[in-house]
Amino acid sequence: ANSRLQHEYVPSAHLSAACTCLAWAPPGGRPPPSKDGPQRKKRKSEVAEVDKQLDILAIGTAVGSILLYSTVKGELQSKLDGGHDNRVNCVRWHQDNCCLYSCSEDKHIVEWNAQTCKVKCKWKGDNSSVTSLCISPDGKMLLSAGRTIKLWDLETKEVYRHFTGHATSVSSLMFTTVKPMNENKPFDGITGLYFLSGAIHDRLLSVWYIRSDRKEKNAVMSFTVTDEPTFIDLTVSEVKEEPVKLAVVCRDGQLYLFEHILNGYCKKPLTSNCTIQIATPGNDGDSTPKPVPILAAAFCTDKQSLLLVYGNTLQPIIEKVSLNTTESHVCLIRDIQKVLSLKTDVGLTKVKTPVVNSDTKVLVPGIPGHSTAVKTPSSGKEKKKNKRKPGETEESIEERLEALDIDVSKVKTPGGLPQTDSFAVLLVQGLESNDAEILNRVLNTRKESVIKNTVARMPIHAVIPLLHELTKRLQGNPYSASLMVRWLKSVFTLHASYLSTLPDLIPQLGMLYQLMESRVKTLQKLSRLHGRLFILVTQVAASETAQDVTEVNQTAKLVYEDESSEEEGSDDEMIADKDSDENWDEDEEKEEQSDEQDMTVEKEINGDSDLEPENESEEE
Repeated sequence: ANSRLQHEYVPSAHLSAACTCLAWAPPGGRPPPSKDGPQRKKRKSEVAEVDKQLDILAIGTAVGSILLYSTVKGELQSKLDGGHDNRVNCVRWHQDNCCLYSCSEDKHIVEWNAQTCKVKCKWKGDNSSVTSLCISPDGKMLLSAGRTIKLWDLETKEVYRHFTGHATSVSSLMFTTVKPMNENKPFDGITGLYFLSGAIHDRLLSVWYIRSDRKEKNAVMSFTVTDEPTFIDLTVSEVKEEPVKLAVVCRDGQLYLFEHILNGYCKKPLTSNCTIQIATPGNDGDSTPKPVPILAAAFCTDKQSLLLVYGNTLQPIIEKVSLNTTESHVCLIRDIQKVLSLKTDVGLTKVKTPVVNSDTKVLVPGIPGHSTAVKTPSSGKEKKKNKRKPGETEESIEERLEALDIDVSKVKTPGGLPQTDSFAVLLVQGLESNDAEILNRVLNTRKESVIKNTVARMPIHAVIPLLHELTKRLQGNPYSASLMVRWLKSVFTLHASYLSTLPDLIPQLGMLYQLMESRVKTLQKLSRLHGRLFILVTQVAASETAQDVTEVNQTAKLVYEDESSEEEGSDDEMIADKDSDENWDEDEEKEEQSDEQDMTVEKEINGDSDLEPENESEEE
């Protein structure tokens, strides 16, 4: 009544086995079959309306088990296992309360004993998955549907009737009448009844008539809506002339009301008597009214008023609305924006942003490792490339083919590498498998054109891994760094627009930026050092050449002395002369040897060692 959350249950395995369908058990022990069929007990929005004895809720899961949950006790009562090995699509309780029917993606229908939690019977319901079930008002027949609809006899488990069904899988099945319109013939419990079916992506709801013969398999009439129906409720026709009222909520958030007396065949699809929408008032600052989606609708017991569920799925508002169907379109004004925004703000204050460690890998769409890899078609890239070069004339097909040919020959290198069409494919393979050999082959190319083409043809998702790889290699020896800089340049020129869209670009490129900063810092000092060294080396070389030339000029190769005519010198002088002569000879020999060595060294340095030192001295 006050649309507040009364009870919340989160199964322990809710992440691996999500809830796929729900059904309330009939209240009380074994009630007499109610007039409006079991379907009426299963509407989720009517929980407040039905007897307080509603207790057990059957929950079908995505892994095939069924949970029985007691809302009164607030605990899981039992678990039904072993029936299905795939997603449970629909669960339905039989009127006698201890019997439960379920259908699954595994094409089977299972009849359970809810008290012993055991499978009573299991049979194949369809060639594809069975998506919906409905039990007849007398409880002896069962409707099942995948795409085609079948009516089963529950005693023999045999098909009683076939119906053509829908093109897509059926999402809802329900009986619309309890008694046949023609009261002359005796009623066998099923013949003469009408039932309704809706399917996903199908904007027509079909009504089918169960005949005594098997001839007719098609729908007798259909209701048309503007979008796929997501929630259907109806009032069951109990008297002959009473019309069936139908409330259909569509995916676009509108509610359609139909009212029709089911009396045989109708060729034209019937349109709604009334459409209900909800919108915000559109005053105070925001002048445009905004639509509020209706999530579900159900008829109250008086069949005149409706319960509407609208707003946010996390915090829906439930409201009772009495109907006035004279107008064809009703728009209810509800100011729900304030209420919702306040409540969400309170919730948001509790949100804590996680502290992201530097080692943490954040998965963004478009990076390998994330399931949705953004892969753009190659044709788009060709167009982009043409846009980048407006000045050039368009290449002929012949030239393009030649260019392709060159690429292929480049890639087909020996050494057991995978033979791919282009460097781009090879590069992506290398990055994904982290294969150093492949990466070395590709990244050690020096041709600017090859690098440019490879980067242009590379898929977008490989850009960031490539940048990481280049950053790693830039830290290595300067020779490889000089090659990597070419790749970096083309990556930044060609993929700048993509990189600028990344939210975490700064941490991604931080390492690279620091690396460049540190390199650039030392550039000035290095260039100074280079200059000084250059000056020093040239000076040393110059001084060496100068010294060598003077030494050659100073030393005498041969000294000739005349015999002196004076014979008056004493013996002492003669002895001294002899000594000095001998000394002089030795000195000269030594000097000559050292001279020759110097010359050969110098000539080896200058590269003209073919001239012999003796010849040169003679010339001089």
